[in-house]
Amino acid sequence: MTAPRRALVVIDVQNEYFTGNLPIEYPPVDITLPNIGRAMDVAAAAGIPVVVVQHTAPAGAPVFDKGTHAWELHPEVARRARDHYIEKHQASVFTGTDFEGWVRAHGIDTLTIVGYMTHNCDVSTTLQASHLGLKAEFLADATGALPYENSAGRVSAEEIHRAFSVVLHSNFAAVATTAQWTTAVRAGEGLPMDNVPMSNQRARATAAEHRA
Repeated sequence: MTAPRRALVVIDVQNEYFTGNLPIEYPPVDITLPNIGRAMDVAAAAGIPVVVVQHTAPAGAPVFDKGTHAWELHPEVARRARDHYIEKHQASVFTGTDFEGWVRAHGIDTLTIVGYMTHNCDVSTTLQASHLGLKAEFLADATGALPYENSAGRVSAEEIHRAFSVVLHSNFAAVATTAQWTTAVRAGEGLPMDNVPMSNQRARATAAEHRA
């Protein structure tokens, strides 16, 4: 197997998700933030380019208002080296940025996604990567979600994170822990992804067992 040509994409690790108006709940940041740092360190040691992404909202917005403390990168990311920086205004890192061109120019075929949020910028970037013919890896213990409630219902941060992780692994990204990814990087190997039919068949088999 040809070794993946990876880039580590560190998405929106900004104070807004720690001390601002959108606190990440699951997995807790005392787990995910250290893993983001570990992934950055592993990437740097392995010669994997690190792309740091920062989200900016319009001036006066309740979140990600540029220049505010909440908009700033978390110090654990800001203090580490990076190979490319992207300021974005939409959920996907690709939209309205130079990211796709940078990826193509550097011969990248696999994006490793860490950062926030699982169900918004992470998944949007992962899906677009798939549509562009790129492979993706999603580090489930270096990403995170927050709870939602609206007219469609209520869902916890844990439910959101778990559901999106399962869906991504079925068709769009290899979902793994930071430790599993580190092992694969050091071995020069890719990570396995599942598929839609098998994911569905397992779920149906489990449901049938519970009914029996």
